[in-house]
Amino acid sequence: MNSMFRKIIAAKNENTKLDDFSLALLRVFIGLTMAFSHGLGKMPPPEQLIGGVEAMGFPMPVFFAWAAALAEFAGGILLAIGLLTRPAAAFVMVTMATAFFIVHAADPFQNKEMALLYLFASLFFVIHGAGRWSVDHFIARQK
Repeated sequence: MNSMFRKIIAAKNENTKLDDFSLALLRVFIGLTMAFSHGLGKMPPPEQLIGGVEAMGFPMPVFFAWAAALAEFAGGILLAIGLLTRPAAAFVMVTMATAFFIVHAADPFQNKEMALLYLFASLFFVIHGAGRWSVDHFIARQK
């Protein structure tokens, strides 16, 4: 049994390219689905979104509606390409926390589950960063 664990650990150390690929794949999928499934329809923010932001009690509802729409659309695109990944993911995370804890607070769990999934995926990228297959990594190597 001990040799099996050694093989697993050795294989893990040899799979850095696979790790880089899988991280990039996850980042691109999360970013593009956020941008095009959730953010694009909010650009520019429709009156319904602005009214919803106002109903939640946010000051400057037009500003915060734009902030939410841009976090989802532009933040998703930035996340997908791995540019300004941590700040972009942080904006997505705050927007999804607002969606989960405020907008959909009274909804059944299955209606707010997607917001929670995006919240935790964004939290992962805030903590971990974009990985080696990203614009952030390319820029950091050029310095």
